[in-house]
Amino acid sequence: MLAESSPRQRIVLTEGRSGLRLFLNGNLQFAESDEYRYHEALVHPAMAAHGAPRKVAVLGGGDGLAVREILRHPQVESVTLVELDPRMTRLFAADARLVALNRGALRSPKVQVVNTDAFAWLQQTQETFDVIVVDFPDPTNFSIGKLYTNAFYALLEQRLAASGYAVVQTTSPLVARQSFWTVVATMESVGLRTAPYHAHVPSFGEWGFVIASRRPWKPPVALPDGLRFLTVASVPVLFDFPRDMARVPAEVNRLANQALVTTYEREWGKVQP
Repeated sequence: MLAESSPRQRIVLTEGRSGLRLFLNGNLQFAESDEYRYHEALVHPAMAAHGAPRKVAVLGGGDGLAVREILRHPQVESVTLVELDPRMTRLFAADARLVALNRGALRSPKVQVVNTDAFAWLQQTQETFDVIVVDFPDPTNFSIGKLYTNAFYALLEQRLAASGYAVVQTTSPLVARQSFWTVVATMESVGLRTAPYHAHVPSFGEWGFVIASRRPWKPPVALPDGLRFLTVASVPVLFDFPRDMARVPAEVNRLANQALVTTYEREWGKVQP
């Protein structure tokens, strides 16, 4: 359907039995058939727990699918989407099939798109947000790995409103167990409380997320209408980890060591053919 290289990355969109699929630099980012599971799990446990999020930021997520879920919450007044690659945000705001998938999220008057590096943006902005959704690719190299360091999470903490929540997509706690808990330990090292959880996304298998805040996370008492995956009753189940995904000791990921990238390569290498 589409294959091109932007100055930032190789973008490939295919269409088959599972509908549209997006690959960035050869790595699957979503499949249309089950992306709703991933994006509902990423967005709603933090958004609904907050209760009344009005100002939201999304770091990464240039496909607009996380923004689509955020806009299900009618009290949201503004969404700032920080995406490094302008080709991604232009593509998902213009192509009719992609606009249908994200329900025109990037065209919403509530949404401001900022095409810049998220690390630099956090250093420069003075704004605070009720919810920050972090939807970066997995830490496959040091350039992305810096976005999973304690230096990055310290900046993230400064940009959270007093009662705010951040949520981070965090690889597979089953395949990359130590990598997952490294992210948790790194977020905790900057003084944030964490609530790790996981969801099954068929295209990816068991997938992990972490909510972080200055206050404890509480299960939501209501969710937006129209969801296909989450229910109020099912959300708390996501926060229960079976033995093979339970917490293991992990060191803090720092700019000086980028331990997570090495751990991630080792763990995912086990499943490569």
